[in-house]
Amino acid sequence: MSGTSEPLTALEAISPVDGRYRAATEPLRALMSEAGLIRERIRIEAHWLLSLAAAAPQLPGAQLPPAVRARAEALADAPDAAAPAAVKAIEARINHDVKAVEYYVRESLRATGASAATLELVHFGATSEDINNLSYARLLLQARAILLEALEARIAELTALAHAYADTPMPAHTHGQPASPTTLGKECANIAARLKRGARRLAAVPILGKWNGAVGNFNAHHAALPQVRWPEVAAAFVGSLKLEYNPWTTQIEPHDWIAEYCDALAALNVIVIDLCRDFWGYISLGYLRQKSVAGEVGSSTMPHKVNPIDFENAEGNCGVANALLRHFSDKLPLSRWQRDLTDSTVLRNLGVAFGHTLIAWKSLGKGLGKVQADPARMLEDFASSWEVLGEAVQTVLRAAGVPDGYERLKEFTRGRAIDGPSLAAFIDGLPLPQAEKARLKTLTPQAYTGLAAQLARTL
Repeated sequence: MSGTSEPLTALEAISPVDGRYRAATEPLRALMSEAGLIRERIRIEAHWLLSLAAAAPQLPGAQLPPAVRARAEALADAPDAAAPAAVKAIEARINHDVKAVEYYVRESLRATGASAATLELVHFGATSEDINNLSYARLLLQARAILLEALEARIAELTALAHAYADTPMPAHTHGQPASPTTLGKECANIAARLKRGARRLAAVPILGKWNGAVGNFNAHHAALPQVRWPEVAAAFVGSLKLEYNPWTTQIEPHDWIAEYCDALAALNVIVIDLCRDFWGYISLGYLRQKSVAGEVGSSTMPHKVNPIDFENAEGNCGVANALLRHFSDKLPLSRWQRDLTDSTVLRNLGVAFGHTLIAWKSLGKGLGKVQADPARMLEDFASSWEVLGEAVQTVLRAAGVPDGYERLKEFTRGRAIDGPSLAAFIDGLPLPQAEKARLKTLTPQAYTGLAAQLARTL
């Protein structure tokens, strides 16, 4: 099945996005595939014909007969399923992908009786980049909705964990050493809050489009119809596509917004990587257990293992995605003079980065669905971490005006194993009222979580 005439199977795909992880990336396929790009280009050509006919009715052929208008509207709404293959057949003859779309639209309209004058209005005044930039903009607008939907599901899962484990004390570690305790719920809330902020940043990126000809000056438009207010026509056309109009361009829309979009998406992936590494660590420590799935094999040689593969998969795919996303944000705003073609092949890989991101976020969801806290295991570590209460004691000393509170606790705790009785004996020797000493001696590491539970619940 390796011949070019045979359909490609998932097993034969070079990229795992269309092979091993094909099901996970299915929501993006209709948008970010070659077929998706071709369909969007057809829509833009048809939308422009309809807009031009309304904006410049004096043009010969602008009065569209009902059958021609109906066909143009159908192309603008939902091109035929066979359209991408038909366009590729034309491209094979002429070796130009965007011109092939123009020819396809012309042939489709000719079949409904469009006049020669009407056919000349297809692609009127447009350069390939007018079609391309609007096509990619609309595809990225829709892809963002798919990605944000997946992200919102992860945020909801983390929020549920934050609330469920708001009161579950967990040993904290700073610099890898025991530190002031937290709760598992509060740590889940921290990540959920970061992802919420990142989602707002991605959602706020303006998606721009340009429609102004070969070098951005309406040269051909003005030469043909100088009486038409072309900037206003272009702004209205781009706005009708739910995009923000950019009047200041060369032949290409400068892609700054795509760089911002990719940066925002990469920043979200960094947060996901941070989450995956933390949860991987908590699983390693035994603070989190993973529910076993019947029939699954965790290791080829060690049957007892339930490996944190979902978090590892998510981390790895976020890394692959970010390697591409960072390249896009660095490269796409760069173009020699009024245009070079280096962006063209790069833009075709946007779907690859989005695919790896979606794979990662779905793997994260599987991982979050398997974890559960092991409070007994966490209590074991609390039992050997009484020194973390040194922070509480020295701060109480400060509040009471006792000099050198920090130094007293440093001398007592640093580098030493402390247990409950030894800490209680130390507290008894402090220059504090008996009531305050009694209060301090009621503290335990697992109860020393401050407002963590309250903060987790307010997410």
